[in-house]
Amino acid sequence: MKRVLITGGAGFLGSHLCDRFIKEGFHVIAMDNLITGDLKNIEHLFKLPNFEFYHHDVSKFIHVPGELDYILHFASPASPIDYLKIPIQTLKVGSLGIHNCLGLARVKNARVLIASTSEVYGDPNVHPQPEEYWGNVNPVGPRGVYDEAKRFQEAMTMAYHTYHGLETRIVRIFNTYGPRMRLNDGRVLPAFIGQALRGEDLTMFGDGSQTRAFCYVDDLVEGIYRLLMSDYVQPVNIGNPDEITIKEFGEEIIKLTGTNQKLISLPLPTDDPKQRKPDITKAKALLGWEPKVARAEGLKITYEYFKSLPKDELFKMANHRDFEKK
Repeated sequence: MKRVLITGGAGFLGSHLCDRFIKEGFHVIAMDNLITGDLKNIEHLFKLPNFEFYHHDVSKFIHVPGELDYILHFASPASPIDYLKIPIQTLKVGSLGIHNCLGLARVKNARVLIASTSEVYGDPNVHPQPEEYWGNVNPVGPRGVYDEAKRFQEAMTMAYHTYHGLETRIVRIFNTYGPRMRLNDGRVLPAFIGQALRGEDLTMFGDGSQTRAFCYVDDLVEGIYRLLMSDYVQPVNIGNPDEITIKEFGEEIIKLTGTNQKLISLPLPTDDPKQRKPDITKAKALLGWEPKVARAEGLKITYEYFKSLPKDELFKMANHRDFEKK
């Protein structure tokens, strides 16, 4: 049985990856310090003999006994509300964390796939964004802690590939949604649905003309799995190119939830990207991958998930367990 380590395994994407690798017959080791992850996302796996959980911070030395075939580094705060509150941890998981994962991979002779992000393109001057675009990032702006952590992570991963001959893969993930997102994580989809469920007006930043392209989580996981099993070492965009403005998206959520709230405008945050749309030419050609789930279908599933949550979840503020200023 092949063995895979998934860091950030109790998070939104990490937990879905745990499910996928269990389904594929792997022995799965999930690692998470639970700052933004939640054990509820993976509790259904605890009873399985081929699943383990390590409560550990990947920014500290990692030891995993036994053989490892694959390491997927998905540990990181991933929304502005998180990385603005815990900026140093965000930088550490993208630097010390990836260094530890790559070191472990060398010892175990394992293949590493890292979760990079569309944020490496910053507020782009090129649209849609192809992998060859180098980006437009403000390294000292408030979002720089996330953007630069991911850019460093890519550079470190490629250095291990070229210098040590390590097998590496880099996925650049665009906006993703689905069950197990945190309602309070500050990203636009859970924010809008949470506001609709609480009977509040939906708050968009600026005039809502900025665009995003939303990929359903099952599609994303399929793309990640195919990339891991491929022989391609350069970064690959995985996302849905079906672009929509935030204003139009808010109107879709109001229609979906059957609420009569209105959209209200708040000031645009610093360095907020005006456009976001992946060029997935490479994913199509190299992996035979493209998204299958239409936004209307994915949103319906996601809305049903949020509706099923206990009422107190609706009113929880974002908290960061084990958080200390360091």
